[in-house]
Amino acid sequence: MIVITGCQKIGTLLLNNEIFQATSFQILPISRNASILSDRQLEDEQRYIHLLESHLKGNGFYFSYKYNITLSIQKQVELVANGCNDWRKADTRFFWNRHLCSKLINASQKMKAGLDFDSFVLPVIQGFISINPSVISGRSVTFALISRRSQERAGTRYFSRGLDQEGHASNFVETEQLLLCDSPGSLVQTNSACLSHIQTRGSVPAVWRQVPNTRYTPQLWVQSNLADEKVLDASRTHFEQQVKHYGPQILINLVNRKGYEVPVGEVFARIIEELNDPNLKYVHFDFHYECRKMRWHRVQLLIDELEQDLSQQGFCLCDMPYPSGPVLRQKQTSVIRTNCMDCLDRTNVVQSTIGRWVLNKQLREVKILQSTEVIENDEQFMTIFKNVWADNADALSLSYSGSGALKTDFTRTGKRTYIGAMNDLFNSIIRYVKNNYMDGSRQDGIDLILGKYKVIPALSSRDQFISPFQTQILPLYVKFIPTYLLLSLILFNLVLFSPNAFGINSSLAHITLLSFLFAVILASWSYILQNGTEFVDWPKLIPLSLPRVEDRPLEVTNTQDYVFTKYAPRRSSTVVLNEIEQGYELPILKKTT
Repeated sequence: MIVITGCQKIGTLLLNNEIFQATSFQILPISRNASILSDRQLEDEQRYIHLLESHLKGNGFYFSYKYNITLSIQKQVELVANGCNDWRKADTRFFWNRHLCSKLINASQKMKAGLDFDSFVLPVIQGFISINPSVISGRSVTFALISRRSQERAGTRYFSRGLDQEGHASNFVETEQLLLCDSPGSLVQTNSACLSHIQTRGSVPAVWRQVPNTRYTPQLWVQSNLADEKVLDASRTHFEQQVKHYGPQILINLVNRKGYEVPVGEVFARIIEELNDPNLKYVHFDFHYECRKMRWHRVQLLIDELEQDLSQQGFCLCDMPYPSGPVLRQKQTSVIRTNCMDCLDRTNVVQSTIGRWVLNKQLREVKILQSTEVIENDEQFMTIFKNVWADNADALSLSYSGSGALKTDFTRTGKRTYIGAMNDLFNSIIRYVKNNYMDGSRQDGIDLILGKYKVIPALSSRDQFISPFQTQILPLYVKFIPTYLLLSLILFNLVLFSPNAFGINSSLAHITLLSFLFAVILASWSYILQNGTEFVDWPKLIPLSLPRVEDRPLEVTNTQDYVFTKYAPRRSSTVVLNEIEQGYELPILKKTT
């Protein structure tokens, strides 16, 4: 049993409902009889606990006793759920602890006489929440941002991409921007009006993968045979679900039109063409090309293209008569779904820009701004706005990629800086290390806490038991190859610049030793490049069912089942830091033949 033992108040939303972030947890043992477990089972038990603890520490979890935190305000009003945090009305997509509460939920549904477990079931979301009181044009307002991560296809960056067969998208997040404001002339903050706008993000809605192999550029696998109904059905199911939840979809694709990302962008466009659904509008905006050379203000080109759609979709507007609850005056009728490769950095820049455009419309609607005024002129509020969106970017990126977001200097300051670019490089290095050497354990923690993997209780220590953590043991010489490489690099430099320290007096001995060390470096590096997947930290609880792409030839290969694309980058002498997105820079790429 996992219990929340500490929390901090984030703020209050509608009708003074308090929102909390969980800060500490305790895992309580409810053991049947630990004495029947073998030593191996006891060891696995500790590993399960460690996975849970790591997951709980590294993510943001939020809850409220009265506010239904899994639902947007528009859905709450439509379901008449405001002020009643009944888990039965929770959106299961964002009900992160539903599996953990499953026994309590089952007991509640059975409605045993004299037993009521409903009060013990409290929905928790994973994502980000920020609530900030402020003043705009003399009017008290509360600006809030809520991002809800879906638990349906949750995972880490390279181990969770694209769609599954049920149409669930990796890294799917619903972000709700809220504005609570008072009536004109009010001296007390009553939040008499509530305005809300929803955006979503999610992995490119196709069946595709990136296979980590210790290289900066992971191997790309795209299932592009749309004649296979299973492939197209996954995308069709996904969009049917999205239209059901949000209405028509405006799909913003930010991937590059050239190089490594091309196959993903092309299959996305083909899917939309094949579906021919009037509820889907597809817009491809090559973010890195349009905003190259740090001209990030050119994101406005996309906003100009979307302006008519944004005006037509509107936003949610509720009156808040106390104490009866909200009355819906205006509804948001469609949603913008944005994606890049990771749905993190480029996506957050675009979403924050859209959020600012919508905020101007909302402030004019409630007469806080005049028709000719813009919120960008209010420096005090814009500091809050930019930092909230940048913090949101960092929180979502940390959960998915293991590092803070890239490009947050633009989100925080409104311009791209070289210091921000260097910070992006640092975060990219962190992503590379974690995504290749740590994400298997992070994925296991997610699968365990969400119930994707279920531990089968042992009836006795004599039961046939196969530990999921028992993996093929690599030969010792393979395990130590990275060590050989590191030591050889160090020794090579020492021998090269300080031969006297090793007692080398002749040029022949010097050249011979350097040649030997160089050969070890080349052999070790070559082996790692050719067998990189052997050094990756893979998930152990639910092994990935991916094709062995490392066995495929290193060129574009088309079959009825897959397209495996391997690109070799043509790197220039200077690194284009403002095009870092996936843990490595994205120069112009050249396909090998």
